[in-house]
Amino acid sequence: MRRGFHALATRKPWLLAFLFGLLHGLGFAGALAEVGLPQGDIPLALLLFNLGVELGQLLFVFGALLLVALTKRLVARDLSQWSYVPAYGIGAIGMFWSLQRAAGILT
Repeated sequence: MRRGFHALATRKPWLLAFLFGLLHGLGFAGALAEVGLPQGDIPLALLLFNLGVELGQLLFVFGALLLVALTKRLVARDLSQWSYVPAYGIGAIGMFWSLQRAAGILT
């Protein structure tokens, strides 16, 4: 919260996650249809894809937490000034991929 302003992500994070997931799922379903996957196989493919994504996310979070724990043990000084670096890094990579895909669509 900044100066009395509540962002949508702060007020309703579930809505933002739902909309992002819906957009991502619709895009993937469209890609499956374009590949020529039979209509009857699309629900199973989406389910298995989503399970794979969730498992990958859990493994990534576990690895990140393990890295943070190891860093805290090895480095004794205060690292709070670096707390925004991962968020900006992830945002920069996401923006790069978005622009890269947009450029591919436009060409």
